[in-house]
Amino acid sequence: MADSNPPPDHSAPAPDPVASVAQEPKRMSRRQHRVLDVCIIVGVFVVYVLSLLGYHWLASTPGPLPKPDVGTTDDTVVLVRFEELHTIANRLDVKVLVMPDDSMIDPRLDVLTVDTSVRFYPDNELGDLQYPVGKSPAQVATTIEAHGDPRNWPFDTYTTDTIQADVLVGAGENRRYKPARVEVTGSLEGWDISVERVGDSSQSSDRPDNVIVTLKRARGPLVFDLGICLVLITLPTLALFVAIQMLTGRRRFQPPFGTWYAAMLFAVVPLRNILPGSPPAGAWVDQAVVIWVLIALVAAMVVYVVAWYRESD
Repeated sequence: MADSNPPPDHSAPAPDPVASVAQEPKRMSRRQHRVLDVCIIVGVFVVYVLSLLGYHWLASTPGPLPKPDVGTTDDTVVLVRFEELHTIANRLDVKVLVMPDDSMIDPRLDVLTVDTSVRFYPDNELGDLQYPVGKSPAQVATTIEAHGDPRNWPFDTYTTDTIQADVLVGAGENRRYKPARVEVTGSLEGWDISVERVGDSSQSSDRPDNVIVTLKRARGPLVFDLGICLVLITLPTLALFVAIQMLTGRRRFQPPFGTWYAAMLFAVVPLRNILPGSPPAGAWVDQAVVIWVLIALVAAMVVYVVAWYRESD
């Protein structure tokens, strides 16, 4: 009976054990892994510390407003304290306190000896601010206009009209005007405030009595805004890169990436809403950044779906 097993083919080359070992990827030793882990941790920590130092250096502000001159020996001072700026409404909330000269105050009880009202310019919501006789003057809250365009966020600037005040002393037909010097104080979180004094100088001071207030965003919020914008731009960049890699077959298709794309798409609006200053809808940041981030993410999802369709086919 003939042997059914064919004779061995000695012409085929035997596998080279050295070549097979060379084809295997070189693995890192445990020591190399530890060194790499420590380097990554130290690198992240150094970048974190440098970012904090850089932020505090860039976010340094010129400082608070100078202490107001509230000396009222010979003249009446109207002190304006800043409370809140409503950018979309172009309104600045302030509190106004009249600090009358010595001739209008009872030194024993520290109360007004005459009916007093403050006619505050520019026009405010309360009209003449009333300070009745026999009572100590108290702060009165009101609102004035601050001109600016909130759509220019975060480079928007707001400027008031000339803030001036006249004090009306007395009651009825005996009322008379008395000039007053306006002083401003207070601060607003996230805003740099500058004051320009204008108008005629009073007899007791070499400084003009009236002021114009300008508010612009501090550098700290600007740096934070830049960081959020960089995060928004990074999202579609990564999404498009991964989708194109899977579509062209350079990387294996990964079905779980579908949830990753959806998460990035729905993360855009929350990131946009935490921008300091709450820019109004339709501001330039929406036109130049947010809408294009959404378009790019949707395009990345379309590329991902095309890659999935080709893979499933």
